[in-house]
This record gives sequence, structure tokens and C-alpha cells, in this order.
Amino acid sequence: MANVRLENITRRYHTTLAIEEINFEVPDGEFWVLVGPSGCGKSTILRTIAGLETATSGNVYIDNTLVNEIPARKRDVAMVFQNYALYPHLSVAENLAFGLKMRGVDPTKTQEIIQKVAQSLSIEHLLNRKPKQLSGGQQQRVALGRAIAREPKVFLLDEPLSNLDAQLRDDTRAELKQLHQRLGITTIYVTHDQVEAMTLADKLVILHQGKIQQIGDPQRVYSRPKNRMVATFLGNPPMNILPITYGNSLFWIANQSLTCPSAIREKLQPQEGQKFDLGIRPEHIQFITSENVIDDLQQDVWAFEKVPLDVEVSVVEPLGREILVRAYIPNSSQPHEQYSIQFQVPIHHHLHPGDRLTIKLDLNQILIFNSTTGDTLYP
Repeated sequence: MANVRLENITRRYHTTLAIEEINFEVPDGEFWVLVGPSGCGKSTILRTIAGLETATSGNVYIDNTLVNEIPARKRDVAMVFQNYALYPHLSVAENLAFGLKMRGVDPTKTQEIIQKVAQSLSIEHLLNRKPKQLSGGQQQRVALGRAIAREPKVFLLDEPLSNLDAQLRDDTRAELKQLHQRLGITTIYVTHDQVEAMTLADKLVILHQGKIQQIGDPQRVYSRPKNRMVATFLGNPPMNILPITYGNSLFWIANQSLTCPSAIREKLQPQEGQKFDLGIRPEHIQFITSENVIDDLQQDVWAFEKVPLDVEVSVVEPLGREILVRAYIPNSSQPHEQYSIQFQVPIHHHLHPGDRLTIKLDLNQILIFNSTTGDTLYP
């Protein structure tokens, strides 16, 4: 096992900048996930670590050894690709043994390793089959097995689950996490799927347009994003972003006013007419019914300074356990400016497009962003 350290890694393709000033260190044995939208540079970073790409500038260290000039085959890393890259003319056993054969491992020792790896991945019954005789999930296990059999210092996984259907992807993701817990090999995993990223990672590296936006443990990044891009990328449904204007100690959305908490006023010292973006996740929005108003009154927690908003339902999407409601905040003074907002309600509520509702926002969970740069200003 080994740590992986990137220092000021930049990669240019002629005049196109793919990644810029990438700095992070993955400690020995940890599982880190590079996540971000398509084209953000995730795979370029992974291929640079593997030695399949050459950095324009910067240094790559594996096990505290500078590997810039070391070819890919000698870096002692194992990479699993999106398309699995199995040899179609070889059996599963031969695919598993290929890396060991190239390294000159004794055939008897190779067979022992193959049997052990196959057993750990539950593919013993597939050893004599060819890749074309396997399902996508089985091919994925063989690709993982080939990497494991080499006993590398580092695993590099480039969207290995993206070709699987939803249920198999969920099952395989859980198996992959258990596998890492057993083996403890330093792993760097690339995905654009934020659910995979959140569930697998010890640490997330959020990327956008070739630059690192934030590094941290999944829950911390989710609850305290450094900017609007991170806030909206993580979470499903995504965080709501609402343009607001400060005035008279209030925040204004369209022609509706919201209380501006004193903690926000003290930290931001906002000026009259200053514009911000307010962020709030769908799970921190509650739609008001006569029943929950009574409950709140009885508990002495409901008051209108707790940020009510009037909205109009545009789309209702039943999800089984709850209903996702897509609504908009009407603006009578400027009807062409309608701000969308999403939230979830219990499945027993019967809502329809055109329904007018009052919702309340949890003030303890709102974020304030710079409306120009997108940087998080509060908290």
C-alpha cells in the first residue's frame, strides 16, 4: 500500500487547459473519490497518476517516490476502466492471471492467487468462460479481480459502475466498499455520480472546469459547501438557489419578504439593495397545512418570522416514499421573473399543478452565496 501525492499538476492539450494546479494527498489505505460534471478533468487526473498521461507541469508521488519519469507499467498501480478492457480471447482465469504472467509469477502461485481472488468476488464458477459470455456485472467483477490479483500499491477506478443498470450498480457499489474495507488498498475512484461519491468516499475531491473546488469528508462537504457549484452538484434533488435582495432588515424574493436572521446581518453587514443568492436544500423546506400549523402552535415553535413563502405548484412527481414538488414563486410585479423551488411532501398529500401553497424554510439550514462569484458567505 502507498500514499499518493499530487503537487501543482497542470495538463494542457495545445491551448486547451484540462486541469490546473491540482494539489492533494491521499493517505495510505484511504478511499478518495474525484467527482464533478463531465469534462471537469477527473479522468485526466487519474490517467496522470497511472502514467497514461504526462503532466505539463507538476509532480506525482506514489509511496513518496517521484514517478514523473517512471512508465505506467512500473508504477505498481492497477487501473479499472469504464469498459473493463478485458481480453475477449482469454478466459476469465486467463484474464485474472494476465498481469501476474507479465510479471513472471510462478504458475503455481498464480493459480493460488486466482482461486483466492475469484472466491472473494464470487466468480469461481466463471473461470472457464470468455468475457462475451458474461453479464456486465460479471465483467466488472473480473476487471476488479484482475486488478486485485496484481496486489498493487494503488487502485485507480475510472467510472467502473457506469455501464451497469441501477439495481446492479447499487449492489456492486456496496460490494466495492466492503472489498476496500477488507483489502485496505489506497483507492482513487472517478465518477460523475454524486450518490456513488457520497456513499463510497473517505474524502471527496470536487472538481469543476479543471480546478479543485473543495476537498473534505462527504457529510462536511454536503452541509458546508465552499461555493454554489459544490452546493448544487451534491444532493438529489439539488439545493434550491433563490436570488434575494436585502432591504429594511429583510430579504426579498420576487415581491415576498423573508426575515434576515441577526446572525446573518452581523456576519455579512449587508447594504440596502445588495443582492445575494440564498441556498436551501429540499429536505429543509416544509409545506404548511392546517395540521402542522396547529402542531407548531402547540409546541410554541411556529411564527411567521420563520420564513414562509407562497408558491404555485408546477409539477408533481410521486417517488414512492414521498412526492417531489416543483413549484415557482410568483412575482406579480414582474410576471416574467418566476423563481423555481423544489421540496418533498409526504405521499398522502394530493397536490396538483396550479395549487397554491405556503411553505416554510428552516432558517438554521440556509446558505448565503455571493451572487457574482458563487462563494459561500454564510455560514
